[in-house]
Amino acid sequence: MRVFENQVQFVKYEVLREVAQFSFENNLKKGKKVIPLLLNPGPEPRFRCCVYHEREVTKERIRMAEGGDTANPLIVEVLDSACDQCPVQRFTINENCRGCLAHRCEQACPVDAITYIGGKAIMDHSKCIECGRCAKACPYNAISDVMRPCRRACPTGAIEINEDKKAVINPDKCIECGACVYQCPFGAIQDKSEITEIIESLQGKRPVYAMVAPAFSTQYNSAELGQIIAGIKALGFKDVVEVALGADLVSIEETKELVTHLQSHSVMTSSCCPAFVQYVNHEYPELKELVSTTVSPMIATSRLIKKVDPDAITVFIGPCVAKKSEKKQADLLGDTEYVLTFEELSAMIDAKGIALEELDPIPLNNASYYGRIFASTGGLTESVKHAAEQLNLGLEIKSLACDGIKECDKALKLTKFNRQTANFIEGMACVGGCIKGPVTMHHGPKDKKAVSTYGKLAMEEDQQDALRVFDLQKISLHRHK
Repeated sequence: MRVFENQVQFVKYEVLREVAQFSFENNLKKGKKVIPLLLNPGPEPRFRCCVYHEREVTKERIRMAEGGDTANPLIVEVLDSACDQCPVQRFTINENCRGCLAHRCEQACPVDAITYIGGKAIMDHSKCIECGRCAKACPYNAISDVMRPCRRACPTGAIEINEDKKAVINPDKCIECGACVYQCPFGAIQDKSEITEIIESLQGKRPVYAMVAPAFSTQYNSAELGQIIAGIKALGFKDVVEVALGADLVSIEETKELVTHLQSHSVMTSSCCPAFVQYVNHEYPELKELVSTTVSPMIATSRLIKKVDPDAITVFIGPCVAKKSEKKQADLLGDTEYVLTFEELSAMIDAKGIALEELDPIPLNNASYYGRIFASTGGLTESVKHAAEQLNLGLEIKSLACDGIKECDKALKLTKFNRQTANFIEGMACVGGCIKGPVTMHHGPKDKKAVSTYGKLAMEEDQQDALRVFDLQKISLHRHK
């Protein structure tokens, strides 16, 4: 039985499930007319003001399931009809106001937005510049900060409010980390899906390979890992390959690159997290040359598969919105055809009527322990250190694993001003690492332990042992092909 973290996740899932089912039946044209009525039959609304509003939101979710606005370069979009319930003003004076004699809030305001009428503080929102000084000055906590969750979650200030009081995303600031997707309580920000294109590919003639991110070990509590693999194959994929195998490739290559890099620079950063790389590009362009040129495990796994089967179509399955953007980058274009989130995978499995718990498990033993622990913060660093030891490179790695954009920013600031003591920085945009990505099925406290357990199930401990059957000389592992 599918368990959802919250109602937002469920509402998104049910639309994806219906879109997938009609797509499998090659009848999505009819489905687009039927789904809004099917999920919102009325006459009473389930969540919103009226059933007609709910149907409009469902129509927008169907549009996102089909790929969203092709003219919008961003992977994430604001659903206009869904963005309407957040407070318009950030700071409001609440019932705790005692009308005190000190009037500290009035004195603190630099634009005279607060006055006193009838013994109570009154705020003129047309003047308010949202500096927050009044809230800090009030001795009674009578001024509430109700910043929209999407804006609070955004690490780069990319979420802005337009003249209609709707959230909009500034493409010049967005790093497509997906934090706003997860944090919006109304599900009004969503990532574009490729679910219809993937289903079409599965029904085509070319072989389609699924590449599962190490974080999949934390997703389904009611089924064994081997049953999840069996479920993916039952969808029509020719084979399922662990992206942890690509992580083994990356950790070895990145370690070798670090040796060369440190001959001319004092520090190198990882390149596995596309949102982190985007953050460097946006906020610290002068540090671009410090980012590793080694590709991510997703790209490495795709290239490995395509060396074995040149006709392959590869689909990455994981918890990351930014991966959908990464595959579209000019120097990576064509390496990975599609990206599927765990939410979308669940919808496809249920649309097909596949009961994971009833399937015979299929073993998955083609990656090392170190490749599998990439999914959590610090895993990449541990893997690189182990590779350096095994390769006998004589390299002293002074590492720093940054857990989330705030820690990444601090590390990059120190690097910018030549105060960084580490020579290798692991940058992860999501706190906790990939297992805490914005489109995981749940964000439970046991996830890191589950990844560790999954890692210990590996037949091979060392990266080189896991890769010994492949001719690695023919695989390019850097962004410049």
